[in-house]
Amino acid sequence: MASSPDGIPSPQPSRANGNINLGPSANPNARPTDFDFLKVIGKGNYGKVLLAKRKSDGMFYAVKVLQKKSILKNKEQSHIMAERNVLLKNVRHPFLVGLRYSFQTPEKLYFVLDYVNGGELFFHLQRERRFLEPRARFYTAEVASAIGYLHSLNIIYRDLKPENILLDCEGHVVLTDFGLCKEGVEPEDTTSTFCGTPEYLAPEVLRKEPYDRAVDWWCLGAVLYEMLHGLPPFYSQDVSQMYENILHQPLQIPGGRTVAACDLLQGLLHKDQRQRLGSKADFLEIKNHVFFSPINWDDLYHKRLTPPFNPNVAGPADLKHFDPEFTQEAVSKSIGCTPDTMASSSGASSAFLGFSYAPEDDDFLDC
Repeated sequence: MASSPDGIPSPQPSRANGNINLGPSANPNARPTDFDFLKVIGKGNYGKVLLAKRKSDGMFYAVKVLQKKSILKNKEQSHIMAERNVLLKNVRHPFLVGLRYSFQTPEKLYFVLDYVNGGELFFHLQRERRFLEPRARFYTAEVASAIGYLHSLNIIYRDLKPENILLDCEGHVVLTDFGLCKEGVEPEDTTSTFCGTPEYLAPEVLRKEPYDRAVDWWCLGAVLYEMLHGLPPFYSQDVSQMYENILHQPLQIPGGRTVAACDLLQGLLHKDQRQRLGSKADFLEIKNHVFFSPINWDDLYHKRLTPPFNPNVAGPADLKHFDPEFTQEAVSKSIGCTPDTMASSSGASSAFLGFSYAPEDDDFLDC
């Protein structure tokens, strides 16, 4: 594979004994005490995301810290390992968050990720209520490029929503959170796990039918609709009613949109996955839709297009685009404690074998 857009050679997965070798599986030298943990910038079911400054070089990272005990209690270790694997396969795609390295202590897992501080798309959408078509088109194109890349690796994303779409310091999209990804899904294959976020679930998922990568294009349509209209397409505060709407209510598109935008929404939000835009030629169908005719896709991929919105961040310490609910929370002192003082259980240790990862060359460039 060619070098990534920023000129950094892409790490190459190699095959050994029929298995994909994603790189070194141990990072014995990394530990929480390598970092100063500065602020909470996000929260999830099993832990937090923190802004961290590496002591050795002063570089800033987003460090996702997960509690092993909670993951094991909910039997979610396979999802965590899938997330780790997908992060490694991202191979520095311009619109996918990058994993720098990962390590673990007896009690916690640590993902050291690119730090992105332009804010969640959800944050900006809440503040502005809706976007004009050119801005929505730009974000949708960058997200579609990222989804198309994951599909080319036989990965279904399955959890596309504004909360998982970040903006970098220049205003480009960065897709994050790969915990619900499904690996190894060939173009003609299906899967059947019921998962996702209620507002963005495709009809075939709700019907508990086998589904394929077209679920991601449904989600893309739902996100585009929300960017243009302020709410997901079949939204109701009553979740049962919302599911009924997704399954049976015809798509209603408010006035004021171009014919191209309406046609794209109808194509992406087709209830029959076999007739949905993207169901046959995948990303190629999305790229070729008239709505994207103003987009030069090569320029888009290489970030030669100027984003329609500049977050205007003053530097890594500028947290104005993060929710104060997170940033005002005290950073737990246990996050950066010395791992040697923790008690370990054999179950927690064996459940996450192979989680730790260190690239052969840690000489990364940062925004």
